[in-house]
Amino acid sequence: MSTVTHAVSVLVVEDAPEFRQLLDAVLVGEGYDVSVATDGSTAIEAARTADPDVIVLDLGLPDIDGIEVCRRLREFTDAYIVMLTGRDDEVDRLLGLTTGADDYMTKPFSPRELVARIQVLMRRPRSTGSAPAASAVSANVICAGDVEIDTDAHEVRIGGVEVDLTRIEFDLLVTLAGRPTMVFSRQMLLDQVWGTDWYGDDHVVDVHIANLRKKIDRDGVGHIRTVRGVGYRLA
Repeated sequence: MSTVTHAVSVLVVEDAPEFRQLLDAVLVGEGYDVSVATDGSTAIEAARTADPDVIVLDLGLPDIDGIEVCRRLREFTDAYIVMLTGRDDEVDRLLGLTTGADDYMTKPFSPRELVARIQVLMRRPRSTGSAPAASAVSANVICAGDVEIDTDAHEVRIGGVEVDLTRIEFDLLVTLAGRPTMVFSRQMLLDQVWGTDWYGDDHVVDVHIANLRKKIDRDGVGHIRTVRGVGYRLA
């Protein structure tokens, strides 16, 4: 019986036939709407056309490196990206996350674990809502300093300038801005943004915070403060 309550679309980008067929069979069996691509160029075009909810992206593709594909995908889609690789290399993992991947798995892996991770991503709360410590302009806008977040429109402005964020970056910022004087530990951010049943380690928080800082900090102004030994809070 399918565990998916609605048609979630998944684009599988994998050049190895055995992995591609296995993933297709498992994901279709779970009720996902699956499309496949065997190289990076086809994947980018398929993502533009189909606008999938999730992209399972192999790192080693025959034409364009998977990290470069991920970077190009992030220029136009906020689909969840799960990166796959045959190499258990910390550098590869960090590169994948810094270019916009949401999760990372090393081959060989259990297809059922991949399904579980996709389910976790799809259940991840999009926003945490405003809290008393933040000054709310309206029911769907959170303001803290020069940070303005429209949770309905999924838009962020820093000093009046719109900033393009991924889903995870957006949700991290909403969480921090919702209680701007509170210090959030990595585990708290994992629970709020990734969900309490997240499979990965807490290092993923540091990587996405670093990505977020690159986008929202300007003119020497830092918006997120690191509290050593504790975590992060809005500055």
